[in-house]
Amino acid sequence: MKKIILFIFLFHGIVHGQNNSLKSLDELVNKEEPGWDLVKEWIAEATNPIEILEKDTLRAKNSLIQTQVTTRSPMGAIIYETGGIFVDNGWLRILGSGNPKLNRSLPDWNKGKTFENFGDQPMIYLIADDIVGGFFGINGGVLGEDVGKIYYFAPDTLKWEPMNMGYSEFIWWTFVGNLSDFYSNVRWKGWENDIKSLDGNKGISFFPYLWTKHDDVNQLSRKAIPIEEMWQLNQNFVKQLNNNN
Repeated sequence: MKKIILFIFLFHGIVHGQNNSLKSLDELVNKEEPGWDLVKEWIAEATNPIEILEKDTLRAKNSLIQTQVTTRSPMGAIIYETGGIFVDNGWLRILGSGNPKLNRSLPDWNKGKTFENFGDQPMIYLIADDIVGGFFGINGGVLGEDVGKIYYFAPDTLKWEPMNMGYSEFIWWTFVGNLSDFYSNVRWKGWENDIKSLDGNKGISFFPYLWTKHDDVNQLSRKAIPIEEMWQLNQNFVKQLNNNN
């Protein structure tokens, strides 16, 4: 995986406890070895459709400070240089600093879900999601001993599934990986046209739900709902099912 091993994901300030002394913007912006140069190389080599969402400069600066990762890392670079990234015509959304098409920054999206206040240690750090209500998150320690690795919350199982890759590897995978194969059981006929009118603030909800028994996803009814609602709905289902077991 080209050059990914050259960058170590700077996750210490996120998962290894609170940091009461937040680094300033000047400390976080790396001008000598900007991670964005590497991300641009990956974009140029992408085999999946990629759309870079324009950033708002002030929002990008605030998001970087709130996240406390340097722009030497791919995560810091994506936050500081983009409002987010759409992959495969918007099926998959990588969080950045926010954009009208993806009106949620990475730190704001996590606040109240995986931590209460900026500087807190997150249980899981949500970094991306998809149109069917699947969520990608970095393990903060509650999912296993592989702290810093990516897990996928699958809407068809309601479980966090290990992907055995770090953040940099994950970004590369979204750009060049076989997403059709990964999503083969939840993609319906004509999904490309159905999601054209949707931005990254919404997703497609199915009924009966994806995690219920069904033979063909094409037989399920679909409607667009806010992605926030999809997150809350699925987390409530997890709690209910756990309480019933």
